[in-house]
Amino acid sequence: MTAAILACVVLAGLAVFQGLLVAGAPLGRFAWGGRHRVLPTGLRFGSVVSIVAYVLVGVVLVAAARRSAGAADVAVWVLTGYFVLGIGMNATSRSRPERLVMTPVVALLAGCCLVVALG
Repeated sequence: MTAAILACVVLAGLAVFQGLLVAGAPLGRFAWGGRHRVLPTGLRFGSVVSIVAYVLVGVVLVAAARRSAGAADVAVWVLTGYFVLGIGMNATSRSRPERLVMTPVVALLAGCCLVVALG
């Protein structure tokens, strides 16, 4: 359960970050390829979708950690794979700040998901 809680804390931090991006904070160099200091409308919408996704990921992780749902067990393996792919995507970003900050964040999420999946 500790890995699921840690992942939820990280996801909450990412949700706050995405909320700041939606609000127009000049943090775009850390997200979405780092091409925009302030995100344009389309990417702000993507950030809103990300916030919703983070909540859903947290629900799946807690359910899988509690072993309360068979579907969550499969979903956490899918999330593990997704975050492992995310490591590569962030590591190859053209944005140096995104590479340096988001790569380890996604690696931590991948590790937490793996721990929950192996449960």
